[in-house]
Amino acid sequence: MALVMVPGIGVRRNDALRWINFGGLQFQPSEIMKVCFILFVAYMICRREDSIKKFWSGLVPVLCAAAPVLFLLVVQEHLSAMMITAVILFVMVIVAGAKFLHMIPISAAGIAAAGMYAFSTDFRRKRLLMFMDPWQDPLGNGWQIIQSLYAISSGGIFGVGLGQGVQKYMYISEPHNDFILATWAEEMGLIGVFFIILLFGIFVWRGVLISMRAQDRFGSLVAIGITAMIGIQAVFNIAVVSSSMPVTGISLPFCSYGGTSLIVLLIGVGILLSISRTTKKKEKIEEE
Repeated sequence: MALVMVPGIGVRRNDALRWINFGGLQFQPSEIMKVCFILFVAYMICRREDSIKKFWSGLVPVLCAAAPVLFLLVVQEHLSAMMITAVILFVMVIVAGAKFLHMIPISAAGIAAAGMYAFSTDFRRKRLLMFMDPWQDPLGNGWQIIQSLYAISSGGIFGVGLGQGVQKYMYISEPHNDFILATWAEEMGLIGVFFIILLFGIFVWRGVLISMRAQDRFGSLVAIGITAMIGIQAVFNIAVVSSSMPVTGISLPFCSYGGTSLIVLLIGVGILLSISRTTKKKEKIEEE
């Protein structure tokens, strides 16, 4: 993640310095970081399994170990990835047994710091203001979210038909990326959106079951971390597309275009299935 700051290696796209060039291939290290982060946090928690309920000897060392990752995301100005990573960390330590009362002041401080960071530059400040009223700049910063809302409203309940949407033609910028759900909503309607939400709901439900049935603490924490990563990212993307939160660069898992993101998501699902398979083998042996 630090290599993105090295001239000649880091690649800038749309005023964002988040990619690196390696052997002619460009990828986003912050995406690879998510799975590595989950594995590392699970390992750190398991080392302090008996003391995670204690603030200074259990919780603080885990948070300090995770802090450099969050700092690098701040340096990259990747606020959306930082928020997702912080929520994943919160879910994992709570599931591990950390006291909720210990997390309240930490979460409050994190939210306050994120708010100050969001208002620290004109670009991020304008994004927040556009979220509150995108029609104050309909041809500028408010354009993307307005076109997304037009697409969703045009779809109605049943949609205009697969492939028949018009907002994807030079209205929504790069509709195959972060705002692919808006195109889906226009073409497949409210029913199609509910279908996508249902699929993510089933995925989260199955992920939680795998975590509960895992044969060891490490597998359980990794499973809940991967489930949280995909579920939280889906919630954030749906919220952005529907103008329920400010526009950020969050893709819709398994749907949006993106090589690095898709590969990392599939790796995460592979790990999740591996934990599930191991659990099933153990249950079969016990039955025999």
